[in-house]
Amino acid sequence: MSSSGQDIASYSGMYNAVDGWWNQIEVYLPLFVPASWVVIQVSVLSIVLSWACGLVCALAKTSGYRVLQYPAEFYLWFVRGTPLLTQIFLIYFGLPQLGIRLDPFTAGVVALGVNGGAYVAEIIRGGLLGIPQGQRESALALGMTYWQSMRRIVLPQVVRIIIPPITNDAASTIKNTSLLSTITIMELMLQTQVIVSSTFRPFEFYILVSLIYLAMTTVLMVGMRWAERRHAIAY
Repeated sequence: MSSSGQDIASYSGMYNAVDGWWNQIEVYLPLFVPASWVVIQVSVLSIVLSWACGLVCALAKTSGYRVLQYPAEFYLWFVRGTPLLTQIFLIYFGLPQLGIRLDPFTAGVVALGVNGGAYVAEIIRGGLLGIPQGQRESALALGMTYWQSMRRIVLPQVVRIIIPPITNDAASTIKNTSLLSTITIMELMLQTQVIVSSTFRPFEFYILVSLIYLAMTTVLMVGMRWAERRHAIAY
């Protein structure tokens, strides 16, 4: 066979491979839409919960009251010192033994939110430590209460400081939703595993699910950078 014939045959083989890959993707692509929506729902709820838990824990740890500091320190110690997968199993499989039964979706949101809250708490605490103590003292001297000074003076400045690290934590939450396949939530990873088990084409579909996760985290990061610029202008 001539060199030109070999090139044509090679190109034809590559075209057939790409065409076969796309045919596989095209057939199963609609199944990824509801799975992606599940990931978005779980991620948004978990991120909001983690921010709430993190703020409460950070304020408790910096409050100066031991009755608040000790529970906050225990929460940080336990959550940051144990694997997220263990925490998911503890909430979904362990709590029913105490009479608390959660459906997989709720258990997943709680597990990711509580886990993320420990890391958000340290991010917020770092932001609080970055605000000069003199600003708080000045606010108190003007007659503000502790909570008024936090809400009006300190926290708006903390937000500007913590946006970059809290963005990374939110992106990690999106990726960590893949662990919820272990408690039967039909999110992207479990949907991909089901498809791979029926098609025996792991490379194509794991590449596809990676691109979907990449698109989600990219949208999040772009949005948070926009928020960072807007907040920098405001303050």
